[in-house]
Amino acid sequence: MNNIFESRLIRRNNWKDRECGLYPNQFEKSHSAKDLNSFNADERVSFAGRISKIRNLGKIAFMDIKDYSGMFQVSFTVDDLGDKEYKFYLNNLDTGDIIGVMGEIYSTKGNQKTLRVEECYLLSKALRIVPSSYEKFNSAELCVRQRYLDLLVNDDTRKRFELRSKMISLIRKYLDEEHFMEVETPILQPVAIGAAARPFKTYHNSLDIPLFLRIGHEPYLKRLMVGGYERIYEIGKCFRNEGIDPSRLQEFTLLEYYVAYWNYKDNMKFMQKMLQEIIIKLMGSTKVTYQGIEIDFAGEWPEVTFRELLIKYVDIDIDEVTTYEELVSDIQKKNLDIEYDKYFTYSSLLDALYKKYSRIHVIQPTFVTEYPTELVCLSRTCDDNPKRLELFQLIVNSWELIKAYSELVDPIEQKERFEEQKKMREAGDEVASEADEEYVLCMEYGMPIMSGIGLGIDRLLAILTNVTNIRDTIYFPPVKPMRRSELE
Repeated sequence: MNNIFESRLIRRNNWKDRECGLYPNQFEKSHSAKDLNSFNADERVSFAGRISKIRNLGKIAFMDIKDYSGMFQVSFTVDDLGDKEYKFYLNNLDTGDIIGVMGEIYSTKGNQKTLRVEECYLLSKALRIVPSSYEKFNSAELCVRQRYLDLLVNDDTRKRFELRSKMISLIRKYLDEEHFMEVETPILQPVAIGAAARPFKTYHNSLDIPLFLRIGHEPYLKRLMVGGYERIYEIGKCFRNEGIDPSRLQEFTLLEYYVAYWNYKDNMKFMQKMLQEIIIKLMGSTKVTYQGIEIDFAGEWPEVTFRELLIKYVDIDIDEVTTYEELVSDIQKKNLDIEYDKYFTYSSLLDALYKKYSRIHVIQPTFVTEYPTELVCLSRTCDDNPKRLELFQLIVNSWELIKAYSELVDPIEQKERFEEQKKMREAGDEVASEADEEYVLCMEYGMPIMSGIGLGIDRLLAILTNVTNIRDTIYFPPVKPMRRSELE
């Protein structure tokens, strides 16, 4: 145990014999720092917060106290407290301590509003030194692992998470006003469907069955649509046991909604309008700067097909290259840096090719449409081309922010699609969907035609707040555990 910890522990124990004792169970706080900074009434107030700075000038000492709303100055004086009390407070309070104080507001000679302390209570003792500024706590790794310290010392972090909360509230408000109903669906599910992703697996001891953490809200939201709802949404955590990169984490927050009688084109119009309105309310403009590049969400977002992007950036036409073997041959001829031996199916190799060579060029908000049928087993195919899906992704900064499609509601075709997915899994595609017989049974009672979307909350916030890794938009993202001694 270091000397600082030991000395603070002694000062903590010095409060035991005080009337209020250690760690009182309640303190009545009458005003916040923001309130007090605009306070004019000559009356006694109570205030609580964390000591961020102490300035001892002899017979008077000033402390800056920080709460959730800002900073306010308090003063301790020998005249107000008496010599014994004054010395006790100055000798037994440290930066980082959380205190409650009572007294009157006055203005100093420098015209700074200050609370003259008449009573002081130690509400919680900081046994360790809280970093005084972000410069002293600038390790990206520590900011993630000790987010509580990051929030204490870094105003930008706190503002980012406040913006996250506001963004989710605005999304809810927008959907509620459009007559959507918020619902909740299971996180533990017997079958992992709803996205092309490898799931986390667990076990239910009481039921004696294996279960999966959901990879999406989709299968159960669509069951509810069969139950008679026409506009529903859910905002919640999803889990995908896949790689980590700046735009992907295993645990993330997803908005999904479904609307009866819409197709994917209706969804494109609705999402563009919704995001534009929310971004203006959040940021004051449709323009944001991300890593030095201006991204503008205004106007009509352009539309480009999956096929056009592949032709443009790798000169491969999926109307002509239609098999796994042909795709491998083209990749070899063009010397493309794709480890094709890691991908065992046409769809998985095609997806890897698109993400590495085409999607990276899409920076401004863009709808990418008409994906190959093999890539999503729950989407409706185009009437004029059964090899394409009525599907779009909204790509911004080369990241997929939204995936949406006209839903496949034909149970016979859905069952056939699941069979195709099974063959892909047997061929080695780990993210191919499993068959969900209960889902197909539900469809057989009549699933309304509809369209739905999945919007990545964390990715959207990262772009709006100019952070390069979505883990900085999540309070406590998944990390490898460290020993306590490595964090102290």
